[in-house]
Amino acid sequence: MLDALPLPAFNVPRATRALGALLRDPDDLPQVFTLIESMSGTSPHRLYLGLKRSPTGARLLRDKPDIVPLLSDRAALRALPDGSLGRTYLEFVESEGISPQGIREASYAGEAGTRAKAFEYIHLRMRDTHDLWHAVTGYKGDVVGELALLAFTLAQNWNTAVAMIIVAGLLKGLGGTELRLVIDGFRRGRAAEWLPAQDWESLLPLSIAEVRERLRVGPPPAYVPLRTSQLRADGVIA
Repeated sequence: MLDALPLPAFNVPRATRALGALLRDPDDLPQVFTLIESMSGTSPHRLYLGLKRSPTGARLLRDKPDIVPLLSDRAALRALPDGSLGRTYLEFVESEGISPQGIREASYAGEAGTRAKAFEYIHLRMRDTHDLWHAVTGYKGDVVGELALLAFTLAQNWNTAVAMIIVAGLLKGLGGTELRLVIDGFRRGRAAEWLPAQDWESLLPLSIAEVRERLRVGPPPAYVPLRTSQLRADGVIA
């Protein structure tokens, strides 16, 4: 079946430039999408085949639901039960000052449109549900929280671009506490249910405790977020 899919593609020079820009400014989100588009390799293939094997995943590939309108309707999210996944997600995006539309615009700015059509929906679904993964796992949108969630994601589906971001982030000199959180993120990703095939739309009204138990992600970690502003103040980044 893999033979019928597009061949893996790597654009090392483009990925190297994106990684360099990201190291200089970790908040440059379009560079993340440039890097992922350039170096994902066989990651989309494995996501595609994994989704095809799952009843829910196969339905997602067939129907291609767009979750962004649901996640953008903050009034509807606020009307969900207190302690639900939807309310937890809303608290996360409001605390981080982000929106699904903003993430979508960053991807448009960073991508060149070279992704194979067979994988386009998979990319959109993973991009648009990324912050739901934040809400479920309990990782904040800080530098360490992002690296830990990327490690969780890497454990669920290997992606060379994601591995490059993690290694580059750790080489910036993060300490033992941060490294342990990233390693634990990978461990949690290995132990959890496969999140790419989840019907997130139906999970939004459920309690976050129930969703975490159902998906086997474990309790959210307690840690002190590390913001890029602190890294700049410490001279780690310019």
